Amino acid sequence: MQRTAAGLSAGAKTSEFRTSEAELVDRARGRDESALREIMQANNRRLYRLARGILRSDSEAEDVVQETYVRAFTHLDGFRGESGLSTWLSRIAINEALGRARSARPHVELGSVPEAALEAQIIKFPVSPAGDPERTMAQREIQRVVERAIDELPDVFRMVFVARVMEGMNIEETADLLGVKPETVKTRLHRARTMLRENVEKEIGPVMMDAFPFAGWRCERLTVAVLKRLGVGG
Repeated sequence: MQRTAAGLSAGAKTSEFRTSEAELVDRARGRDESALREIMQANNRRLYRLARGILRSDSEAEDVVQETYVRAFTHLDGFRGESGLSTWLSRIAINEALGRARSARPHVELGSVPEAALEAQIIKFPVSPAGDPERTMAQREIQRVVERAIDELPDVFRMVFVARVMEGMNIEETADLLGVKPETVKTRLHRARTMLRENVEKEIGPVMMDAFPFAGWRCERLTVAVLKRLGVGG
C-alpha cells in the first residue's frame, strides 16, 4: 500500500526527532553542559510531578529528580533508544521514588489494585483575572485544596492522574510508563477523578464561604463610581 504524503511527513518528523534526540544523548555522554541542561530543562517538571505523585513530599521529590539525573547521566550507555529519553528518565524516577516509598511504607506497589470504572468530572475553577488580589488569594487557596486532594489519592490512582491529567500523557504512554494495560489506565483514571472530586468537595465548603469576594479595591472602585455618578465628593 502506498504511503500518503501526510504519512511520509509524519514519519519524517519522527525520524528527525529521533535523530536530534540521539545527537543530544551523544553530546550528553561526552558531558556537554548545554546538552545536559537541555535534557534537564525538558524533563524537570515531569520527573518532579511523577516523583511527588508517589512520595507526596516536595523535598523528597526534588531529591529523586536529582538522583534520577545522576543515575541517568552516569549510565547513558544503557539508553538504547527503544523508548524516548523522557520515558526512560521517567521510569528511573518512578523506580527511585518507589524505592524510597517502600522504605517508609512497606507494600507500596503500583500494580494490583481493584478496578472500578466510575465516571466523574473534575471540578473546574475559573482563573483569576489579572489585578484582582481577592480572587488571586481565593484561587491560591483552591489550588492548595486541590493539591491536598490529589495527595490523598491512593498511590496507583494518583500516578495515573498525574501522568494523564497533569502531564498530558496519552493512554498508551501512561500504560507503557506504569507497566499496565491501557484499559487499566482508563478505569483508574475514572476512579481517580471520582475520588478527587469527593476529596475536593469535602474541603471546598469553607473555601466557598469566601467565594466571589467583593471587598478591597473592587469595593472602593464601585463606591467611587457611584459617588461620582451622584455628584458627591471630589
